[in-house]
Amino acid sequence: MNTRFNSFVRRWLSAEAFLLICIALSTHPASAQPVRLTPGQLDELVSRIALYPDPLLAQILAASTYWDQIPEAAAWARQHSNLTGEALAEAIRQDNLPWDPSVIALLPFPSVLEMMARDPVWVQQLGTAVLTQREDVMDAIQRLRRKAMEFGYLQSNNYITVNANQGYIELLPATPGVIYVPTYDPLMLFTRPVGGVAIAGAIRFGPGITIGASFAPWGWTTPVLIWPRHTIVIDRPWERRWEGREHYVHPYLHPWVRPAGPRVERHAIRRL
Repeated sequence: MNTRFNSFVRRWLSAEAFLLICIALSTHPASAQPVRLTPGQLDELVSRIALYPDPLLAQILAASTYWDQIPEAAAWARQHSNLTGEALAEAIRQDNLPWDPSVIALLPFPSVLEMMARDPVWVQQLGTAVLTQREDVMDAIQRLRRKAMEFGYLQSNNYITVNANQGYIELLPATPGVIYVPTYDPLMLFTRPVGGVAIAGAIRFGPGITIGASFAPWGWTTPVLIWPRHTIVIDRPWERRWEGREHYVHPYLHPWVRPAGPRVERHAIRRL
């Protein structure tokens, strides 16, 4: 409320009534159940990540529900882009990073965090849908995967293994522990190709990123998606929902225990 409107309302209401209205207006948007998205809206929402390998996708879906942490995590990943593997895990530990483990789990994938940070509105919409319509979100991903497979774009290769089981399509790393991030145009892949012939090279893959045992504290032991049950598993079933989201603490198999003492940031100095 602006100052002029506040003054006007105060003339007509007691101080107690005015205070109650202000509290209601300030708290209602945060607690109200978001509007549910239609299947078409969900398809558009997940189209840019629908063909990501399942272990990475599981982390993205969970991390999107902590949308306010993504920009800072992306900045940290950008500043430490020269680190990989154990060196990156050690930097994470030393900097005592404060974010949810699902967000920290994306630090080895700076391009993914950068994509998410560039579009905060999309990330919040995705996170909200995951919290309120997880089953529908996962169904939308499956619809798009089936289209990409039907149109001839989605098939196993040196980067990814495509498994079609019980009517569901899994996308798994071709080499266990090595994840390649795909790049593609959703408008192309999820639209029937002209003449029925898929365009070669429509899906490109970045360099392989190896996720070793040093990343176990951030849910990289067994991140999977159990499609028939609409379940996200990050070590254990991930159950964060809209109601109670402020208090949910995921039971990681190897919990991320932050070092005692204040957080210390280490930033590489780049010489010009």
